[in-house]
Amino acid sequence: MSQDTDPQTIDVVDAGDRFEARTPDGVVAGFAEYVREPGRVIFTHAEVDPAFEGRGVGSALVVGALDQVRASGERVVPLCPFVKAYIARHPAYEDLTRR
Repeated sequence: MSQDTDPQTIDVVDAGDRFEARTPDGVVAGFAEYVREPGRVIFTHAEVDPAFEGRGVGSALVVGALDQVRASGERVVPLCPFVKAYIARHPAYEDLTRR
């Protein structure tokens, strides 16, 4: 996706506790579900709409979510295989994981 079509990552707390990757026109292109506990965010599942696969939506979603968690001062527990693999491939986010 180009910068003008990059999805925005929104933390949707009231409608299911998940981060959503939304296109500029508001379409939900993917989501990452989580459970929030004191001091940590447990990522349980991530999914990209098949219409948006192969466009970097999943990576943009995870980056947006992890950056928001970092800004909140919380830690990450990556139970979701996609989030876990992303962190493993991008060492800059390893400090967010709870050991």
